[in-house]
Amino acid sequence: MNTDSLLQQRLVCVAVIDQPEDAVPLAEALLAGGLNCIEVTFRTAGAAESIRRIRQALPAAIVGAGTLLTADQVKAAVDAGSQFGVSPGLSEGASQAAHELKLPLFPGVVTPTEIIRALELGWKHLKFFPAETFGGVNALKALIGPFGHTGVKFIPTGGITAASLPNYLAIPQVAAVGGSWMADRKLVAEKQWSKITALTAEAMKVIAAA
Repeated sequence: MNTDSLLQQRLVCVAVIDQPEDAVPLAEALLAGGLNCIEVTFRTAGAAESIRRIRQALPAAIVGAGTLLTADQVKAAVDAGSQFGVSPGLSEGASQAAHELKLPLFPGVVTPTEIIRALELGWKHLKFFPAETFGGVNALKALIGPFGHTGVKFIPTGGITAASLPNYLAIPQVAAVGGSWMADRKLVAEKQWSKITALTAEAMKVIAAA
């Protein structure tokens, strides 16, 4: 599956899953709200198992691994069945492993130098993180100026809400937006599946309007 089809819906749910048994119900809640793309962050011990369970149970879901900091984590993500990987920064080890294992990787960037390095390493879809802290939409537009002609696409993540979502989607070089508001860690822990579905459906309406 190519990167553009992975991000076709232009929204990625960034989820922290503490208990692997919550993984499939969470993905089902997102699908019920109209979203098929989830990034399971490697911040918890059960992340790989969560990815494995979603991949086995829900072929309609597109599942990626987030917070990949090392080559070993990239390998673990691929072993679990991840269809893409996301990193908060630019790790050359993780980058090399992703190329070797043919895992589409979205490395994190926030400066022109990091964007240049990511392009040199062969990546065109870059996570702009933490988006809101580093100037949000205006910063992203400024960065696109010198890089728009390179074909680079951005996935802004970090502090984005349903309210700020349309401003990011309006930028042509934004391939998708990463957000955790529709599946906040507390909502997942409390198994608030109907609430997650409702928040997801609202976000998908915003995307349809954009």
